[in-house]
Amino acid sequence: MGGFRLVLENLIKYVASLMPPGYVQVVTVLFDLVRYGIRVDPVQWFVVLTGKGEGEGYPSLALVLYSVIPVVLCLVVEKCLAKDTHLMFGISTTTLENVGMVVHVINIIVVVLIPMVFIHVRGHTFSLVGAMAVCFLYCILFLKLWSYVQVNMWCRANLKQRGPRKLRRQSVSIGVIQNEREHNGSNGTNGTANGFRPNSDSKDKAIPDLVLYPNNLHLKDLLYFLLAPTLCYELNFPRTSRIRKRFLIKRLLEVVIGWHIVMGLFQQWMIPSVRNSLIPFSNMDLTKTSERLLKLAIPNHLMWLCFFYLTFHSFLNLMGEVLHFADRKFYNDWWNANNIDIFWRNWNMPVHNWCVRHLYLPMIDLGCPKQAATVTVFFFSAFFHEYLVSVPLKTFKIWAFMGMMAQIPLSFVSKFMERHYGPRLGNTVVWASIILGQPLAIMMYYHDYMITHYNDELLLNGAT
Repeated sequence: MGGFRLVLENLIKYVASLMPPGYVQVVTVLFDLVRYGIRVDPVQWFVVLTGKGEGEGYPSLALVLYSVIPVVLCLVVEKCLAKDTHLMFGISTTTLENVGMVVHVINIIVVVLIPMVFIHVRGHTFSLVGAMAVCFLYCILFLKLWSYVQVNMWCRANLKQRGPRKLRRQSVSIGVIQNEREHNGSNGTNGTANGFRPNSDSKDKAIPDLVLYPNNLHLKDLLYFLLAPTLCYELNFPRTSRIRKRFLIKRLLEVVIGWHIVMGLFQQWMIPSVRNSLIPFSNMDLTKTSERLLKLAIPNHLMWLCFFYLTFHSFLNLMGEVLHFADRKFYNDWWNANNIDIFWRNWNMPVHNWCVRHLYLPMIDLGCPKQAATVTVFFFSAFFHEYLVSVPLKTFKIWAFMGMMAQIPLSFVSKFMERHYGPRLGNTVVWASIILGQPLAIMMYYHDYMITHYNDELLLNGAT
């Protein structure tokens, strides 16, 4: 309704005043309607989103192509660790494992540092959207390679140790358990300690044999994991038997049409509010700043909800359908969260599952207290929130980092409200933090970005 009001306002301001007396200039009126009434220029959005204005060499594209190198290096090291490579060099298995882990750690850390270094050194050649895409890609690559390395390490440890194995260390998914039950039900086979034994004598060819370590170490398996809508690696992912064409078309239309709607609302509604917040925020005018914050909160929240739906429901389901990926639990009912902890556990399931599996539980296994492990997870998340904002903007502040770390005391506040005043008020605290926290961060980053990169022009315009 708010967007429709703005369209009508633009029609009244621009198109109605330019309405010709006759019908000779109908084409001109239609042009003005598109230009001023809807205020969406597809050509400009194409230039912005594709980074067409980047400097020579298209650095964003170059970094995207370079991402293949750490992937191949990771696979080569894993293959060396899985084979008897130590016999060729005359070193012990433990030494080879330690050297391999050092190479993995350096490789994964370099994945994070590459965008930071290149954007800092050659920042003038990067477009904003290109830099954001590169940082997002390398962030996902960091998490996926970490999971890939750690799961394969668990598999090697299971092969070496004797006695009962922990199920979590075996990288067994629901699809593996279902597959094993079908094998046992029809053939009476038993599982092995290293996972589950594929039944080669089975007559049911519809049930694929399960992959065991180290048979998973090939490029096709790794590329599938990198494209799959998950951050946690499995040797055997649950798979669907077919692609539902109607479901696929629905998700594709949602992505295409929804993305254009979001761009139109963003260009027409959100950008003007952000620009108008610069002067009040610079002058520290609390009243006007609060007014701009509240004015920005509604379009920002609408954009956030749209992006959430397009990303977690439309796009990830689209990728899952194309890749026959069956585990589609990308989010839970975070909107019903009665405290901050429940919200962070439910709104982004791929990241939550990764943090629990590869950071929280390993720290608990090492003897760390639960509170320390929780703070570490929030610190890790806060770093990458700041990474995805400050590096593309080339404005190194700590607002996103502080916003994430503030979730820890806010968690106590929301739990207190839930415990003493009921779950509905706890849910209100969660929604208030989402609706007001994000636009405040946007205003601060926009102010700092303009001051950092355009301070001289702002002073000149203010003087004239």
